Amino acid sequence: MKFYDIPRLKEKRKSYPSEGHVQFVVDENIPFAREAFSHLGSVTLLPGRGITREAIRHTDALIVRSVTKVDAMLLADTKVQFVGTATTGIEHIDREYLAARNIAFAAALGCNANAVAEYVLTALLVTAHAKGLSLNEKTLGIIGAGRIGSIVAAKAPALGMRTLLHDPPLARATGDRRYRPLAEILRADFITLHVPLTYDGPDATFHLIGADALAHMTPSAILINTARGEVVDNAALLETLTKGTIGGAVMDVWEGEPAINWDLLNHVTLGTPHVAGYSSDGKINGTVMVYHACCRFRGIEPVWAPPDSPAAPAPGSLPHLEFDATGTDFQTLAHDMLTTLYDLPADHARIRDILTVPKPLRPQAFDRLRRDYPHRQEFAGTPISITGGTPTLFARLQTLGIRADSPSQKI
Repeated sequence: MKFYDIPRLKEKRKSYPSEGHVQFVVDENIPFAREAFSHLGSVTLLPGRGITREAIRHTDALIVRSVTKVDAMLLADTKVQFVGTATTGIEHIDREYLAARNIAFAAALGCNANAVAEYVLTALLVTAHAKGLSLNEKTLGIIGAGRIGSIVAAKAPALGMRTLLHDPPLARATGDRRYRPLAEILRADFITLHVPLTYDGPDATFHLIGADALAHMTPSAILINTARGEVVDNAALLETLTKGTIGGAVMDVWEGEPAINWDLLNHVTLGTPHVAGYSSDGKINGTVMVYHACCRFRGIEPVWAPPDSPAAPAPGSLPHLEFDATGTDFQTLAHDMLTTLYDLPADHARIRDILTVPKPLRPQAFDRLRRDYPHRQEFAGTPISITGGTPTLFARLQTLGIRADSPSQKI
């Protein structure tokens, strides 16, 4: 967990309301929000886009997700002294404003990193299956080698892929030659983005993938964006896909959410409504991390913990997962397993349904897909029995994060 200690934090804590008088406003889509924060004070749940200055005027602590922009427009003339975001991205937070006003801030950095990596792995397999491609010996260019990018880099070789890394800040800090120039990454068979959204400096990522970068990609290349929508110039990508000068795109994040480029949605290989990190595990991790940070700020020992299997289907309601690996190539087996564990094509079908809705109502439909997102467990949460498996196969599945064993072994 990363906790941002704002200057003069101890002095600020002295004036913080005593227990029972603290007013929390929390995004209603944060799981277990009331259960987690109610012993610290009174909790009001609001939709993320409904968190306004008037709504938080008398609030002491504000807990948000990425849909709420936290800046001077929101916080001016309010009592807010602590801001937490239950997300790994922090571009929606004006941290300079918070620091200047001695408002404490905590983020759940890395809370859903594994979920996003699992999304990317599944997207690779689904795309390859749809296009009749073998992933073996294909190159995967990873732009951004932080929490998520590092997990993807560790797992992708299990699919037979070769990884290339691009991360200028890490390249400068380490001098490690494994971090390659962007021009080299753009020649990869697949390119996946895992960078924060930044607008200034030598490593600005706004429209990092624009018309020029797209023109340097190979004609069969697939672009995957699970970072931030503005990292890719969506208009340029639409033009590229329309012309067919790259092989396709997998887009989970979009410019202008929730009023995205609907024509672009109609041209991508796979599209989802900003849910790559939406495993139940990842979302609950976010709640836990921000809750602990708030307890630290208040100097209170944490007493809440989430249930062991939150929001999961009732025991026995799902069939036991069994696969026969006999005579099946690894990529086909992995595709069938991963799409059983996470039905990414279903997410794509749901967002495609928005195209049947009148345009003025589509942004609300986009938000509803996120709000009402079904339970999704990360791979390791579901044990799988495999017949006909070899030690090498089980090792590769373990690298992917799949909990598999043969029927004769105890799971």
